Amino acid sequence: MEEDTVKGNDTVDLEDDETDTYIRPGAAGHNKPKEVVWVRWQRKRTFVRALEGTYGEVYKSLYEQPRVYRSPEMKWKGGPTLWGKKVINPQSARIAQSIEVHVSVYSPGTEGGQKHGHMNSAVFYILKGKGHDVHDGKHIPWQAGEALIVENGCVHQHFNDDPDDEAVVLVMKAKPLFLFMHMLFQKVVEYPPTEPTPGYEDYEPPKHI
Repeated sequence: MEEDTVKGNDTVDLEDDETDTYIRPGAAGHNKPKEVVWVRWQRKRTFVRALEGTYGEVYKSLYEQPRVYRSPEMKWKGGPTLWGKKVINPQSARIAQSIEVHVSVYSPGTEGGQKHGHMNSAVFYILKGKGHDVHDGKHIPWQAGEALIVENGCVHQHFNDDPDDEAVVLVMKAKPLFLFMHMLFQKVVEYPPTEPTPGYEDYEPPKHI
């Protein structure tokens, strides 16, 4: 079992993939808490699975995997302004090793998700809402029905520009393949907000997505 992490007076089991988003990873000198961050940045993750067994066993197991993955049956993780679901990646599904697909929701008026960069590119298809990205300092507007490209190595951040409604995006990327090729570099420049948008303290992402 991985080491548990304290959240307030509660203990979060990091083996539980359904844990709350924000935790305090402990104290940094003289009981000064570190910045609150997402559980997924504090727990062990599977980026590339081992392929073990005979060839026959491996490909037979692949054929036994489901071909439909129903995101409404999956739990949202995150908050209070940025939420997500891992639909397909090497940790959550055995159907693929080279791609990752997830859904992200930004609560109304979100002033930016995490600001970060990584070596792999990504495609964001906007399912609902309007907003903008900042890529290496460049302002790029987007709205529902459009696809947004995040280029390799770009430092980027996503913003929901609608103060009254959420933004929903489908994210597709070859991140596992990049990691397999040892193109590992990724860094968070700025974490997502730890406080909800005023007026949306009780916001929850849509259950039908």
